[in-house]
Amino acid sequence: MALLWKTHIPAAVTFTVIACSFSPVLAGENQQLLRDSIPATWTYESKQTTTLPSDDRWWEGFDDPVLTSLIRRGEENSFNLSMAAHRIEMARQNWELAKAAYYPNLGISAGWTKELQSGMTGREAMKAMGADYFSLGLNFSWEIDVFGRVREQSKEGKANYNASKAEYSAAMISLCSNIATAYFNYRLAQGRVDVAKRQITSQERISKITQARYETGLASKLDVSQSLTVLYSTQATLPALNNMQTAALNSIALLIGCYPDDIRSELAGERELPNAFRMVKIGVPADMIRRRPDILEAEQQLAVYAAQAGIAKKDFLPTLSLTGSVGTSAHKINDLFSKESFTYSIAPQLSWTIFEGMARNRRLAAAKEQMLAGIDNYNLAVMNAVIETENALSAYDTSLQQIALFRKVLNESRESFTLAVDRYKRGLSAFTDVMSAQINMLEYENTLLETRASALSSLVKVYAAVAGSPIEE
Repeated sequence: MALLWKTHIPAAVTFTVIACSFSPVLAGENQQLLRDSIPATWTYESKQTTTLPSDDRWWEGFDDPVLTSLIRRGEENSFNLSMAAHRIEMARQNWELAKAAYYPNLGISAGWTKELQSGMTGREAMKAMGADYFSLGLNFSWEIDVFGRVREQSKEGKANYNASKAEYSAAMISLCSNIATAYFNYRLAQGRVDVAKRQITSQERISKITQARYETGLASKLDVSQSLTVLYSTQATLPALNNMQTAALNSIALLIGCYPDDIRSELAGERELPNAFRMVKIGVPADMIRRRPDILEAEQQLAVYAAQAGIAKKDFLPTLSLTGSVGTSAHKINDLFSKESFTYSIAPQLSWTIFEGMARNRRLAAAKEQMLAGIDNYNLAVMNAVIETENALSAYDTSLQQIALFRKVLNESRESFTLAVDRYKRGLSAFTDVMSAQINMLEYENTLLETRASALSSLVKVYAAVAGSPIEE
């Protein structure tokens, strides 16, 4: 019967993880049995796989060829991804190493021996005896896996290999989402620079108006000073914005494994931030959360712990091994292959450690606790996945609402600015109204731009939280 670990997801979403099968039979869902004894066998059953970003290519929904190009280069050049791929191969080789124990070890030996035995070691002195001969042989040793020790070691190697694949998937998902976020930050900084430059042009025009009114006696020097204060303060933001843009460029370069100058020209052209409203998705099925690589890795790590517990149990059982050799030996090298020179030996051996100072009991107890810790880690990974997904969806929904509202605020601030300038030209209001309208319009335009970038980043976090696009085509 399968032992089930259930994880309950908020908002009435529940899924059951069939993590392992036990023999002998375990009653129902009573996990207390797991604390009392280690099952004789453990089999991992997984029904979920991770969809790699290179398969679903969720970033293409943003309809930005520059972003697509950057992520493609990141997949090809990222050092983090390359290291994760090497770890997969290391785990695969270790798995193959564990499976190699199923087969016997063979060795060839050849040599020449010359020896002399002392004649003074017996009760009576006698002539020393010497001999010299050639030898050629084949030696072998084989642990026959009657009690399943090698099988459990192979299971451990396989689970480690699967865990390394899940780690690679996590690295790729993280890479693609980080590249997208860094790209949006770059476009945000670029957009803020553009906003500042447009506002500077507008503020220069207003400053000329105040100067003209002052020269004609229609305004005071205070109006000129206030207009220049607004202008210079906006100009002062440009160096910091340019630095923000450079930092985002450097982040992208580091992620895709190149130097900033290699992609500077590619990013130089101005592009609008993508429309985040095109990819709205409310609600995420539980299966999409469970396909996250960190959850799959936690499952595979649990399989490793279970295999290690199985290995610890096998220490209580005997081991059956077979050793032997076959070969020839003769005084003359020409006689090595004669019938009379043939030698062989075969030695089956059953060994069983009866007492080891309670060491085996301690190893088994530690393996049991490690397996229980693996169950806790799995449940924590699921809880973390649910919370991350809900936070990302909430942030995305909030950003969309803010975008709609800030667009209205910005439109009204522009209208207020136009009216304030018109009233100021006609002498119906003070310049402070124009100055306030200028500052508010700059602030709201930047806020809208930041909110749009935040919505896109939140959408990327949704993709990362469910290990792929939540949109079913």
